[in-house]
Amino acid sequence: MSRTAGVASLIAAFVVAGAAGAYSQGMMLNFAAERVVEKYKTSSCEDLRKMRSEGPSFKEKEAIAYLHSDDQARIAFIDKIAAPVANKMFECDMFP
Repeated sequence: MSRTAGVASLIAAFVVAGAAGAYSQGMMLNFAAERVVEKYKTSSCEDLRKMRSEGPSFKEKEAIAYLHSDDQARIAFIDKIAAPVANKMFECDMFP
């Protein structure tokens, strides 16, 4: 899936907020997921293709590493974004 710069910083923010407790982490995770969904809903197919070709930023890489290390956070995040992101990718002929 393509990545967005703004979303990555939000995910990184919830990584940092994780130190404040599970409740805060859950709130930040929800916020980041909502931002991803909103970004996909409002971006054109051309914008999504461009973002995909740019590759992940440092913050995006950190966020992805966090999601790799925390199974529950990854599952919750993917559960929230999977359908809207997959539908947009399908509409844009970007679905594998």
